[in-house]
Amino acid sequence: MASITRLERNGLAIPHTPAVRPDELPTLVCLHALGSSRHAFDELAARLEGRFRMLALDLPGFGDEAARGAATVEETVEYVLARIAFAAPQRFLLLGHSMGGKIATIVASRVLSGEAPVFGLAGVVLLAGSPPSPEPMEEERREQMIGWASPGPITGDDARTFIDANTAGPLSPGDNALMLRDLERTAPEAWIAWLNRGSEEDWSPVVEPLPVPALIVSGREDGDLGEKAQRELNGPLYPRATFAVVDDAAHLLPLEQPGEVAALIESLWQLSAGRAPAVPRDVAAVIASDRTSRRTRGILARRALGDDVLYEPQVLTAAQLTTLRAVAARVVPQEGEAIDLAARLDAQLAAGTGDGWRNAGLPADPEAYALALDALASAGFEGQAPDEQDSRLERLAAAAEEGPIAGTLSPKQLASWFEDACADLVKLWLAHPASLARVGFDGFAAGGDGVRKQGFQLLVAGSREEWEPTPRPRAAATPTSRDADAPGPRHAAEPARPAGEPGRDQREPAHPAAEPTASALDPKAHA
Repeated sequence: MASITRLERNGLAIPHTPAVRPDELPTLVCLHALGSSRHAFDELAARLEGRFRMLALDLPGFGDEAARGAATVEETVEYVLARIAFAAPQRFLLLGHSMGGKIATIVASRVLSGEAPVFGLAGVVLLAGSPPSPEPMEEERREQMIGWASPGPITGDDARTFIDANTAGPLSPGDNALMLRDLERTAPEAWIAWLNRGSEEDWSPVVEPLPVPALIVSGREDGDLGEKAQRELNGPLYPRATFAVVDDAAHLLPLEQPGEVAALIESLWQLSAGRAPAVPRDVAAVIASDRTSRRTRGILARRALGDDVLYEPQVLTAAQLTTLRAVAARVVPQEGEAIDLAARLDAQLAAGTGDGWRNAGLPADPEAYALALDALASAGFEGQAPDEQDSRLERLAAAAEEGPIAGTLSPKQLASWFEDACADLVKLWLAHPASLARVGFDGFAAGGDGVRKQGFQLLVAGSREEWEPTPRPRAAATPTSRDADAPGPRHAAEPARPAGEPGRDQREPAHPAAEPTASALDPKAHA
């Protein structure tokens, strides 16, 4: 029986932990290999039934789209984006097999940059994926394959040679018949165009590393696009990639080992791709529309990506990150699938992309966070009950802490740090498009990329235009043993500090105006 022989990230074993399911199943958009069709994913769809919706496409020149003939890489990318935009999935994984891998990477790049009018990408799966750079292939074999299609459709011994060269063992009778049929109905000009041009094109200069959760799978017995090629050619483009090698498989992974592929896809969803609150469909539609600029759409697309269960802190220690998660849970309580605010804050500290301000009496942010979190940990903060944690944070905010918790920071310094931490955590929460939907903010959709900005027509507080998403009902407060009027730390609800508050040092932001803030009020409320 086949088995997944390695599933790792940086040498770490990957646990299986359940992610909260969205109201609508995520969609798996599947792009097939050269000479194949959407039906190559039929068995995979059966294995994932009830967990994913399937949108398997016949690419131009193949399957039921063979009549389209040869298409360039650019034309194929545009075709896929149009099909995704039409389907408008709430959240989707993009799967590319072999030739489809190159298309998938370019599509993902355009979605995450905001260039494409599509929103909701949650992850990428590459099965023996062709890279954006020229695909490795011996020239003699390339010429042989071109020769198969030069007289017409690929049939007979040529088709048999292709199948045998790309499998680790015999396919099932049904899959073998499917592959023979797909090869025969492939448009010869599309086959030749991919081998002559598409596979040779170098798109790497226009595809930057993508921060999306990714799964890169190779068959143990694959040749040109095996594990080594995947790590060297596709790996650098996906810094969050998980790599897997499947035994008893070569290149035709969806047909050879659909069960293992299905298990890996489910693991990706549980690990990271599904670790984010879902953005409501009507809000996602506005983000994808021409009311939202490409730059803003790209920023929101990246913010909506799921957090990594295996996130490794870059500035804080693992213990400090755990303490920060406990603080974040009290400052910004979340329902359903939560944003890992602590991990995002650690990444922010590493990148130096905070708000550009700090209290004059505190050391630099990374040091202040480390000292304050160590002080809280030494006082047993994580092991305390929620009410005790709230009381502790309230005393800390009031500079009323004394004794061991102070550590190397004075009570006044701890209070200043907590003020900064509250502001940082709330901003990170509010920056997520699902949070914007929850508070009813859609001011990001006032422009677009045209010379004339669309703006708002109804400038009356409480009014909504036809295009605006439906307001979400406010969730009822969770009962606690505390006073009903104060369900959480009082300090957490206070407004963030003004930009010019006395006693603060101004710092030059690491990336001035890199991302628009999401904390503004409804612009119509000012009218």
